[in-house]
Amino acid sequence: MKTSNRARAGQYTALLAYLVFLAFPFLWLISTAFKPPRELASPHPTWIPRDPTLANFRQAFDEQPLLRAGLNSLLAALAAALIAVVIATPMAYVMTRHRSRLTKAVTGWVVVSQAFPFVLLIIPLFLVLKNLRLIDSVPGLVLVYVVWSLPFALWMLAGYVRAVPAELEEAAAVDGAGRLRTLVSVTAPLLAPGIVATALFAFITAWNEFFFALVLLKTPEKQTLPVVLTHFLGAEGVADLGPLAAAAFLATLPSLVVFALIQRRITGGMLAGAVKS
Repeated sequence: MKTSNRARAGQYTALLAYLVFLAFPFLWLISTAFKPPRELASPHPTWIPRDPTLANFRQAFDEQPLLRAGLNSLLAALAAALIAVVIATPMAYVMTRHRSRLTKAVTGWVVVSQAFPFVLLIIPLFLVLKNLRLIDSVPGLVLVYVVWSLPFALWMLAGYVRAVPAELEEAAAVDGAGRLRTLVSVTAPLLAPGIVATALFAFITAWNEFFFALVLLKTPEKQTLPVVLTHFLGAEGVADLGPLAAAAFLATLPSLVVFALIQRRITGGMLAGAVKS
């Protein structure tokens, strides 16, 4: 019994240490965002600002178009998440329920494609978008985000499809339901937790993406929030630390809010699916 208690205490200690490790950068970012320039230049930094100020936030909004860049990022991320889920859901169903050489080859390609670095993909993507006249446009960036997030979305949703009992679909077929009706009425409701989780992944990936947006978007009015954050760096790489921290803190809030709103639905959907099956 003592050994079990010690093991459990060790697990909780390790988990607490891991949480502190993950939270440290974000907490330090918040602290920096509210510090005045004098405290930022101090050789003895403190966790809690002695004289907290909102001047960094005002300066950040005055220097850069954060609202417009945030709207561009939001539109691109929402569109990419929606399109990726709409495409990945039926593809994951077919790949899981109808095993063949073709589906096995597609699954293998999905896994291999995740190993490709950005640098190898940017030139072909740039040429394709140039031919489609989608360079320097938010729709072109959405197309890139969908292509980039689709493989992982397929892999993720395929795991949820495998968890749905095939007997439910067989019973629907006995009742006369076709493949499409079965997918929409029987399988899709049980896949709701997976669809929500996949959409969340695609949204956060697109919201935080920097490299593709930097290369494909040249007009300042179309740039996304991660690209605009780099404008707080000077010509010699010196960062305007206070406004940069304030803008970066604001840029992280949408991802946190989306996850906080959706995580209950993910858990609730998993429980509902378990009851239905």
